Amino acid sequence: MGCDGGTIPKRHELVKGPRKVEKVDKNAEIVARWNYCALSQEKLCRPIVACELGRLYNKDAIIEFLLDKSADKTPMEAASHIKSIKNVTELNLVDNPAWSGDKESIKGDKYDDIQSARFICPVVGLEMNGRHRFCFLRNCGCVFSERALKEIKSEVCHK
Repeated sequence: MGCDGGTIPKRHELVKGPRKVEKVDKNAEIVARWNYCALSQEKLCRPIVACELGRLYNKDAIIEFLLDKSADKTPMEAASHIKSIKNVTELNLVDNPAWSGDKESIKGDKYDDIQSARFICPVVGLEMNGRHRFCFLRNCGCVFSERALKEIKSEVCHK
């Protein structure tokens, strides 16, 4: 029946190997980067600003970060390179007409498509969900997909 002295344990039963490192889901990481503030980890809400590294922030979070210079607070790594409000650019984003995220009341019985995005490229119509590269013009803050910027072939805003 077992445990009667006649069983010999194998090595894999006695020795526990190193634990496998849990891998972060790439899609979840990309969705978080495009939907949440890099500083406060809250949902992005207008006005949205971006730094020269391409990180997206809520403007309120940046202002609070710049105003709070207490000695006991350690600088956040996500915004340590931002020294003033001039280091960020306010973005002019175009809403996606097909997005219905905040319009419906969420009761838990609805499927959320993480690949649908709140904003789109005004020229090509690509969704700003992390699958395609996007860039913004620093002088006006207009946001385009990289594909649209190659088609336009100019540094002047289309608006």
